[in-house]
Amino acid sequence: MDDVEKAILISFEESGAIDSALKSQALSFCQQIKETPTACRICIEKLCFCNLVQVQFWCLQTLHEVIRVKYAMLSLQEKDFIRKSVFSMCCFEVIDDKNNNAVRILEGAPAFIKNKLALVFVTLVYFDYPLIWSSVFVDFLPHLRKGAVVIDMFCRILNALDDELISLDYPRTPEEMGVAGRVKDAIRQQCIAQIVNVWYEIVSMYRNSDLDLCSSVLESMRRYISWIDIGLIVNDAFIPLLFQLILVSGGSEQLQGAAAGCILAVVSKRMDHQSKLAILQNLQINRVFGLVTGDIDSELVSKVAALITGYAVEALECYKRVNTEDAKGVSLELLNEVLPSVFYVMQNCEVDTTFSIVQFLSCYVATMKSLSPLREKQLHHVGKMLEVICAQIRYDPIYRDNLDMLDKIGREEEEKMVEFRKDLFVLLRSVARVAPDVTQMFIRNSLVSCISSVSERNVEEVEASLSLLYALGESLSDEAIKTGSGLLSELVPTLISTRFQCHFNRLVALVYLETITRYIKFVQEHTECVPMVLTAFLDERGIHHPNFHVRRRASYLFMRVVKLLKAKLVPFIESILQSLQDTVTRFTSLNHTSNDFSGSEDGSHIFEAIGLLIGMEEVPSEKQSDYLSSLLTPLCHQVETLLINANALSPEESPVKIANIQQVIMAINALSKGFSERLVTTSRPAIGAMFKKTLDVLLQILVVFPKIQPLRNKVTSFIHRMVDTLGASVFPFLPKALGQLLAESEPKEMAGFLVLLNQLICKFSTSVHDIVEEVFPAIAGRIFSLIPTEPFPLGHGTNSEEIRELQELQKTLYTFLHVIATHDLSSVFLSPRSRDYLDKMMQLLLQSACHHEDILVRKACVQIFIRLIKDWCTRPDVEAKVPGFRSFIIDGFAKNCCFYSALDKSFEFHDANTLILFGEIVLAQKVMYEKFGDGFLIHFVTNCFTTAHCPQDLAAQYCQKLQGNDMKALRSFYQSVIENIRLRQQQNGNLVFR
Repeated sequence: MDDVEKAILISFEESGAIDSALKSQALSFCQQIKETPTACRICIEKLCFCNLVQVQFWCLQTLHEVIRVKYAMLSLQEKDFIRKSVFSMCCFEVIDDKNNNAVRILEGAPAFIKNKLALVFVTLVYFDYPLIWSSVFVDFLPHLRKGAVVIDMFCRILNALDDELISLDYPRTPEEMGVAGRVKDAIRQQCIAQIVNVWYEIVSMYRNSDLDLCSSVLESMRRYISWIDIGLIVNDAFIPLLFQLILVSGGSEQLQGAAAGCILAVVSKRMDHQSKLAILQNLQINRVFGLVTGDIDSELVSKVAALITGYAVEALECYKRVNTEDAKGVSLELLNEVLPSVFYVMQNCEVDTTFSIVQFLSCYVATMKSLSPLREKQLHHVGKMLEVICAQIRYDPIYRDNLDMLDKIGREEEEKMVEFRKDLFVLLRSVARVAPDVTQMFIRNSLVSCISSVSERNVEEVEASLSLLYALGESLSDEAIKTGSGLLSELVPTLISTRFQCHFNRLVALVYLETITRYIKFVQEHTECVPMVLTAFLDERGIHHPNFHVRRRASYLFMRVVKLLKAKLVPFIESILQSLQDTVTRFTSLNHTSNDFSGSEDGSHIFEAIGLLIGMEEVPSEKQSDYLSSLLTPLCHQVETLLINANALSPEESPVKIANIQQVIMAINALSKGFSERLVTTSRPAIGAMFKKTLDVLLQILVVFPKIQPLRNKVTSFIHRMVDTLGASVFPFLPKALGQLLAESEPKEMAGFLVLLNQLICKFSTSVHDIVEEVFPAIAGRIFSLIPTEPFPLGHGTNSEEIRELQELQKTLYTFLHVIATHDLSSVFLSPRSRDYLDKMMQLLLQSACHHEDILVRKACVQIFIRLIKDWCTRPDVEAKVPGFRSFIIDGFAKNCCFYSALDKSFEFHDANTLILFGEIVLAQKVMYEKFGDGFLIHFVTNCFTTAHCPQDLAAQYCQKLQGNDMKALRSFYQSVIENIRLRQQQNGNLVFR
């Protein structure tokens, strides 16, 4: 070995046995060779005389890189030498036949060496064919007589040419597309007929002796069928040969599959649809139908399945595109012939995703709409589709226990099935729209079959039938469900009255309840079904099911059902409450640690349902009070007991007790949702008194557990609820509640506190003036000590949880200030205790109005200034309520926000939100002129327009527009002024704005 070979071998060494310094030196040496002008000659020389695969690979890789990057810079002699050398290597020749040590690179070379050589060959084709190297393919063909080694190389070259240049499966640059077109045109004109003849001869010659070689040839041929003359393949020689290869008994599955791939390429080739139809008709595709019944895991079955599906897709496309009735009839016959095999494939085979049978069937169903009413054959196909859908959506019984217990395996299987079913249910709904009677009858028969079965082994069948009925509901209008169109008037009552033998199974129970809920609008119109629905939800099929996952979901669905049925349930309230007594007791008992109501779908849904029931005005007043008291009293007692004993709790007990209190608050909160403000404050104040007493009890939680954030959040949520429920009668409780919430609040809690105040202000406006005025100084002091006056930092390490919480707090603060200003409460800012924070607030608002990254925040800040100007400044000749406010607005807000911020290049007029902000900025100028008069106008023009070198005529027009009453014209003109100044500054190279 010489130094070059040694260096290459060392550079490829990965065992760790080579010293790192030596390896680095070897890599550097190899790189130097790549950069020498004679790199190509060195590589070709090594390829001629060295049979070490590492050296061969490195040389081919280097050749490829040099040709790809530097080929245009090489001399004509160098290019000619490279072409001849690479061509000789690919044709199994030695370059230097005078040297006894010369080697043939293809002799015993591994596949990756041959593929790399093919890549180098194709790169030369890219640059030189057909203008310079015009006869490359014609010259190659005679060498194929040398046998399998050259034929194999030729296939690799054709495959590489397709991968690197021709195939549209990969993204191509416009330049590559142009070269591809040039190469294809030349091949078509010059030699494609000869290549096709060679393919035929090779396959015919080697079909019994070298099956792998034949498969390689056919795989290469498949790639080219899409763009060559189809008559070269579809003829009396090639098509019979391909079918012979497919149908040969006991043959090579690889060869059979390759032949099937070629037929699929013929079928899928783009062409005139009348011509395509003739080809499809003459193929006699039914000859391969029997092959899909073999081993479903075999490659052959997969290939034939893809062929059948592709054939069906093209037959349907022909039906849609041909114009004559005769042609449509032929297409329909072909579809009728192939569809049974498509259904078999769908049910039994794994098909390549390229040919999605479900999508094809959806297209088929949509196309068959034109045959309304459907003919007998199409109705038969629709029925088979439903059978296949029903079979496909069934779970494998092997996972039954996993799914019922919902362990890790069960969860994964359920997630997979949910995803798998999506397209199938889309198909089902399409079928239901085209053939509603057939679909409903199929589902009815499926359901009746499940009901009549006494076996518990049909879990998957029952679940699938119920799922079909559920999915059917998504294709029906509310009106169709209400009236019970078709068989629904039979199906829904049958459903809600049924107790399946396998109802204990989690999946069956869940889909059963979901399906009832889906069709609840039918029950609304057919009140005779109400008792059966209640029974289904309240017995062991629902809320009393042995599986807690089912109980939890049943509680939520029952709440939804109650919302919809509501008044129709009044006669059943007593029996409902009695049925739920054990559930309520379980939830309200001390030391409740069950996981029945853990997670998002917790026991509060039961209380919300009860609240919706007993909160109706149709319920007699006395009864309503009794119902509510029987629920609130034990819940409040539980909280009081826990609060009294809070100090005596051990560290082990505290988390459990706190969780108990959280659950109680959620229950009471949910219960209150059923009671309207009018009912509890006007028509039945005794109900309001109960909720006030409850609120008083729950507020004690903030005193006893001032730093337990989950409890504070739950109490805050309940206060929100009571503001809506109790209305103004909640006022006496607010000072205590707000004081406790404000005392220990962290940034995240402070944001929630501001949201509560926003609710109070939006609901009661100036009625809460004293409350807001009382808490505002503490809020301002707390927030201004937390958030920075400058913009938040950007870049690495600035997206921490703490920063995000402060950003959220600042955003909520802007909303809070906006709500105060726009609800006639701006005097709050001027109270003696609040004035200390006025300057900080103004500076923050001005900074944000000019520069905040969120345009909507900037708009809110501008609107706040507009409102403050209106509130605090009366007339031009009267001093503002706040000394210095007028000069701050004119010198600060008007100049920086209304002028310079709009000049900044980040102010994008093409953005809709920015245009809205700009409208507010223009409105602010109008308001400032009305409140400050000509003094504002002179100051604004002098300090802004003149400073920015705006033409005098534009400034004069601006004054005129501002003094007028056409806001739309003012906004349009001011935008043109800003754009004019921007353009001037850009031309002058002055892009820096204040």
